[in-house]
Formats: sequence, structure tokens, C-alpha cells
Amino acid sequence: MAVKNTAQVIIGGKIITLGGYESEEYFQQVASYMNKKIGELETVPGYGRQPMETKHMLLSLNITDDYFKAKKQVETYELDLQQKDQEMYDLKHELISLRMQIEEAQKNEQEALDEKNLLEGKVKELEKELDEMLK
Repeated sequence: MAVKNTAQVIIGGKIITLGGYESEEYFQQVASYMNKKIGELETVPGYGRQPMETKHMLLSLNITDDYFKAKKQVETYELDLQQKDQEMYDLKHELISLRMQIEEAQKNEQEALDEKNLLEGKVKELEKELDEMLK
């Protein structure tokens, strides 16, 4: 069973204790992301004069926007991966088909060579018979 971890992080200048089954490094990454988003919003003119509730709403909206963009990107990557998997599947089958055609062509070539050798042998026999008849 996973061990529950806790870590103290600083978000928006306040010390907050986070708890969960993730690592302390993960908690620090989350805090760093939150602080980055807060920093971005603080550069927006008039943000500092907004009530705390509005600031929290704007922060939530920005994080939600990032989430949906990331989710869309994951969906795009998954679709791309599925298409590439299908292409690879198709290419493998084409490769197998071409290998079978090559093997068939090699078999036909060998049969033609065998028949040629047989016919050359018969030609030599017939030439020898003809030479013997002409003597």
C-alpha cells in the first residue's frame, strides 16, 4: 500500500501543508506551478485591486484553461499515435505481402533455372544424337 506523504510548500507567500500519495517533489512542482500562475496574473493591470474571490476565480480559470489545453494536446497526440500505429500495421502487412511475392518470384526463378538446365541437357543429348547420325 502506498504511503501518504506531506510537505510544506509556499503558495502565494503563504506556507501550506499538502498531503497525498505523491512525492514531496511533486508537491513542490504543484506549488511552483501555482506561484507561476499567480505571478502571471499579478502582471495584469488592475489585478491587484480585485477582491480575493475574483483573484481566486481568475487563478482557477487560468489553471482550468491550461488543463483543457493540455487535455486537447493529449487527445491530439493519442489520435496521432493511433494513426501511426495503423500506418505501422499497414506497412508490416505490406512488407509481409512483398516478402511473400519475393519468395514466390524466387521459387519461380529457381523452377525456370531448373527447367532451363533440363532443356539444355536435352539439347546437348539431341545434338550428340544428331552428330552421331550425321557421321
